[in-house]
Amino acid sequence: MKPSLQLRIGQQLTMTPQLQQAIKLLQLSSIELQQEIQEALDANPLLESDDEFEQYQPPAKDNNGDEFNQGAESSQTDDSFEPEVPDSSEAMTEQNIAEDLPLDSHWDDLVSAAPVANNNFNGDEDTVYQGETSETLQDYLRWQMQLTPFSETDRTIAEIIIEAIDDNGLLTIDVDEILEALGQPDVEADEVEAVIKRIQLFDPVGVGARSIQECLLVQLRQFDPNTPYLKETQQIIRDYTDFLANRDFRSLMRVTKLKEEELKEVMRLIHSLNPRPGADVIRQEQSYIVPDVSVAKIKGRWVVELNPDAMPKIRINEQYAAMSRQARNASDGQFIRSHLQEAKWFLKSLESRNETLLKVANCIVQQQQAFFEHGEEAMKPMVLNDVAEMVSMHESTISRVTTQKYMHTPRGIFELKFFFSSHVSTESGGECSSTAIRAFIKKLVAAENPAKPLSDSRMAEILSEQGINVARRTIAKYREAMFIPPSNQRKSLI
Repeated sequence: MKPSLQLRIGQQLTMTPQLQQAIKLLQLSSIELQQEIQEALDANPLLESDDEFEQYQPPAKDNNGDEFNQGAESSQTDDSFEPEVPDSSEAMTEQNIAEDLPLDSHWDDLVSAAPVANNNFNGDEDTVYQGETSETLQDYLRWQMQLTPFSETDRTIAEIIIEAIDDNGLLTIDVDEILEALGQPDVEADEVEAVIKRIQLFDPVGVGARSIQECLLVQLRQFDPNTPYLKETQQIIRDYTDFLANRDFRSLMRVTKLKEEELKEVMRLIHSLNPRPGADVIRQEQSYIVPDVSVAKIKGRWVVELNPDAMPKIRINEQYAAMSRQARNASDGQFIRSHLQEAKWFLKSLESRNETLLKVANCIVQQQQAFFEHGEEAMKPMVLNDVAEMVSMHESTISRVTTQKYMHTPRGIFELKFFFSSHVSTESGGECSSTAIRAFIKKLVAAENPAKPLSDSRMAEILSEQGINVARRTIAKYREAMFIPPSNQRKSLI
């Protein structure tokens, strides 16, 4: 076969560096975005931070996607709501992100990509504090050890014991292992037991116990001896833990000769104990959640706005940008022009991220308006493809923009992915959201009789009576996902 030349015409999408940057910024969380912006400020002298600068912001929109004028009275009621599907020519797909960022486009050097502050977003509620840091359980126990008159040998034993206590406050090694770690043949097991018992009286009481049973008995020994049903409680914990763990109250009443009312008092006393005392001391380091958008009902209409505090405010440095026209040599001019172009692309990518996020958030509010009005039980089924079709974007773009992005609502702060759920059929031929089914399950469990908790089959029957066809195994799957124990473990006398 002789070599020949052939001409072929085809189309392909090229991932330019600018498109890659826009996609990368789109999927970053607010915390990661702040870090990315700081890195850009450090690397590009043409960018500067200016918190006082007034910049562009996409206008606030209501649940119809229309621009919202807070000073005007709304003529639309909630019942007249009809979702407005954006025109495909205005949609931003991964491909037309690049088309919206032409290199030769006119650019206002003073434009910033950060949203302006507004009066609707409550600055006092823009973060959720999820805990605080504290000293470790071992540090807390060592501090108490230093205040206890131990001998040198007992202090060494106490140090070994404290190191072997887990986060729940339970001792993970036995006496023989402690003696082996100590390495002193003249120390007897009784001396180790004495140190263990002293540590068990440290705060929190029961720490250092070798089992939950021992932990509860240590705590009960600190009660006033005249406490009603104290001896019966100690007997049940010491001799009948199997019945207690299985919530076999009938067998407990039979072996202890207690009546139901008396057993209820015993159970109240047991519930006042702490089987994991160390958990009250341990505090894991938590982080803030910064919502990217806020939703509020203003004059009867749901309005979506970007959080102005979700990112620093940046702009192009006017002084450095002007130097591109006054450069003394070609290399200096090229350096400034290249960084100026990078700065423009970065700001335009931030604008594209903001507009895409706002567009998707508005679509979510359109679809889930019933949730904002009535709660989780009114949640509608919705998948990524539903939103992708409404805003004419690719499904992968919707996935990026809803990952690690949070919405501040009157009902709390939720990740955007929270509003997506699978479909479950109903008797009428309609569809119900799996999130709504979870809410129904939680409601049924909260209202059930503790002495006769609802089984999974019974909850499936109740939902079927409401027109929602859910199999028993589906109820079990959702219940386990919410860490709700089965009916036999939920049974209680009080």
